[in-house]
Amino acid sequence: MYTANVDGMTCGHCARALTRAIQQRDPEAIVQVDLPKKQVKIAGDLSEQDIRAAIVDAGFEPGVIQQP
Repeated sequence: MYTANVDGMTCGHCARALTRAIQQRDPEAIVQVDLPKKQVKIAGDLSEQDIRAAIVDAGFEPGVIQQP
């Protein structure tokens, strides 16, 4: 599981766009968006590089990405 900070994410539409971008790369990924914290948690088979690319594809700026 990865936790990523996402700059620019402010609303439900943003959360849906980001979720779609991640699930296009891994349809089985479980995505949990926390808008107040501007974070997303991803459980799946994506690498950190894939997650960064998905965040950019959704139109946002990736911040710190951590793997607990």
